[in-house]
Amino acid sequence: MTQPIPPITLPPAENPQLEGDWLQKQLLTWLDTEFIPEAVNSKIAQRAAQIFVRQRMEGENDLGSLVIAIITEMQAFDFSKSFYGEFAIANAVSDLLLDSLGIDRCCGQ
Repeated sequence: MTQPIPPITLPPAENPQLEGDWLQKQLLTWLDTEFIPEAVNSKIAQRAAQIFVRQRMEGENDLGSLVIAIITEMQAFDFSKSFYGEFAIANAVSDLLLDSLGIDRCCGQ
């Protein structure tokens, strides 16, 4: 029988704004290197980081819940001038956070 993947819990936020600044820079770098740099990428990174910071300030530490919050709130963002959408952004945030924690994200491990 298959076992469910255990939830990933981030350490409690000590400085959510600093985490948000880091995330915004990392996400912008990812956005600009994944396809071509676009002017809208900085707005996307800024908005995703704002959502992340607010969630962390409200005490959210569950990575899955953070991803869902980013997907939900980024649905209101105008992606018409971008290659990306809310799911790509939320997945990128998840990958960046997993990498920062040293968690291997390959092959469900």
